[in-house]
Amino acid sequence: MKYIATLLTFCFFACGSAPKPVQSKAQSVIDAAIKKHGGAKYENTKIGFDFRTRSFTFAHEGGRFTYTSEQVKDGQNIRSVLTNDSFERTVDGSAVELSEKEKTSFGNSVNSVIYFALLPYRLNDPAAHKTHKGSVKIKDDLYDAIEVRFSEEGGGTDHDDVFMYWVNTKTQTVDYLAYLFHVNKGGVRFRSAYNPRVIDGIRFQDYENYKAPIDTDLSALPAMYEAEKLTLLSKIELENITKLN
Repeated sequence: MKYIATLLTFCFFACGSAPKPVQSKAQSVIDAAIKKHGGAKYENTKIGFDFRTRSFTFAHEGGRFTYTSEQVKDGQNIRSVLTNDSFERTVDGSAVELSEKEKTSFGNSVNSVIYFALLPYRLNDPAAHKTHKGSVKIKDDLYDAIEVRFSEEGGGTDHDDVFMYWVNTKTQTVDYLAYLFHVNKGGVRFRSAYNPRVIDGIRFQDYENYKAPIDTDLSALPAMYEAEKLTLLSKIELENITKLN
């Protein structure tokens, strides 16, 4: 999973009245979803939450981010801090010497939780390439299906994973998502959102997390979900979401 989230700024200089580039269907759907889930609120905020045995915070300010994770394990307080350009870990307040491989692994662990918590915010990262895969009905609501793949450059260690997001055409919310991953022998997951709530203008959701056979096409998952052919693995629940000063 990616952990450099700085967005590129594109500047266009032209003479006369050059035509504006046509925005793709996938891009317009994701832009609308990001706006609906938080929009500009994502850019300058600091929020904390608990997920399973760890407490997390994320802070965004002027293009910079700071993500933290803290937990007590074997009686020791382990704190991790990920920024745009560094990763550090302390145990009971003392810095831990880490290899580059460990920094990447631990940094990805922190980033992954916050990445999913903030969806669809970072789907406009430069390494994310979006394709509109048509429309589908799920439980009588119409959805735009958006496939997301990642460039090797800037796409992180898991750049070959494939994601699909189903965006409600009426509400512009991401109600379902799925992904194909390759680490640990690989797998396919489908998530159904529930318990939406808004904290400091940002929409947070919990998810039911389902498993499908590894050779399942992501586009087939909504029908399998409605037919109850997926296996419920877990629930992804964020607790104690709080705006921080």
